[in-house]
Amino acid sequence: MAPALAPAIANGYSAASTDGGHGIGVSASTWALLSPGNVDLHLLVDFASRSLHDMTVLGKAVTESFYGTAPQYSYWNGCSTGGRQGLMEAQRYANDYDGILATAPATNWHKFVTADIWPQVVMHELGVYPDQCEFNAITAAAIEACDPLDGVTDSIIAATGLCNFDPHTLVGQPFTCDTDGTQRTYSSAAATIALETWDGAHTGNGTRLWYGLAPGSPLNALANTNRTSNGTSYGVPFAISDEWIRLFVVKDPAFSTANLTTAAFESIFRQSVQEYASIIGTDDPDLSAFRDAGGKMITWHGLADPLIPPNGTVDYYNRVIATDPQVPDYYRMFLAPGVGHCSGGSGPYPENALGALVDWVEKGIAPEELAATSPVVNGTLAKWFYLAVEVLAARVLDRPSDKLEQGQVRKSVATLLWLFLVVRSVPSGG
Repeated sequence: MAPALAPAIANGYSAASTDGGHGIGVSASTWALLSPGNVDLHLLVDFASRSLHDMTVLGKAVTESFYGTAPQYSYWNGCSTGGRQGLMEAQRYANDYDGILATAPATNWHKFVTADIWPQVVMHELGVYPDQCEFNAITAAAIEACDPLDGVTDSIIAATGLCNFDPHTLVGQPFTCDTDGTQRTYSSAAATIALETWDGAHTGNGTRLWYGLAPGSPLNALANTNRTSNGTSYGVPFAISDEWIRLFVVKDPAFSTANLTTAAFESIFRQSVQEYASIIGTDDPDLSAFRDAGGKMITWHGLADPLIPPNGTVDYYNRVIATDPQVPDYYRMFLAPGVGHCSGGSGPYPENALGALVDWVEKGIAPEELAATSPVVNGTLAKWFYLAVEVLAARVLDRPSDKLEQGQVRKSVATLLWLFLVVRSVPSGG
């Protein structure tokens, strides 16, 4: 039994999971290519969509055979790739599930996975690979500068859209390296890399290709670096992005992403979009079939996610709303300040989002808020309130054809319904 199924089984559910046909934690190099230059599209489709529906059909059949009756309700619960798979179910197999919890979804796969290599491109072109402790210090400085913007000082950036912190203001100042205790000085290169990681991938003329991480997110996943035994620094790309580019876009296992220029990256990005949007993009905003089937869906995404930019999820939700203004009747999105990828971080974690989904499906109680417990202060209860506000909780950069000046931030104005954090203190255990 997959360990992830234990909570569902403990709560009385009949549960199933799928590895997409390729094994958990197995490198795509074992199955991606039939031969050099020739992707195994059948296996990719298995991973992208087909295995999800197959698992659902088989799981329901086994459940009915064992219990002698069909399931009353069916739910999908997944995060990251599991979140993307949940949205794929809503988009392509609308009748499979009554409720879908799609957390930190890896949607827009054809764009974000490629764009996650961007900090490595920036470091290669600068010829500088800063130690991680400098990035940690920059992140801490960003949190210190932008934490109070939401009105609560709690070491969390909730109003990321208002965070205009420019790390170049730190250049030349001293900081203590948190890995070895040495005194160091902030560099211009590290400031540029951090800002580019927040701003996101763009073309040589400044046109944005995809979103970056929210300020305050750890930089050690996408702007990761290391040193050789002789002290030479080098970049360490996010493994999934590295494999995607080598195996699926360039289709050459020997290709190195370490030497990508902006021009080469732009070409690879566009190729990924052209070849894979329809297979694994999972970004179709038309959820009318899911709506008409009576389905309900919740998405929440941590604003300190170091792997999947939350603005990609915001972008998708914006497009769904543009297609159907009544989307909140069946699909609602929440943003979780300070929370990392699927969990972790210093922000309150909405640990019973599935319970809120069940109440929506079975009792008709639409979630105006998600209860979330804080990992920082015991006895603090936080809730995500469904509010109509302008962009407070996301940093969305519009990169026009002219390049942004270094450190300049532009925030878009959105008309979608946002979810913002309000913290209430309650007695411990309340």
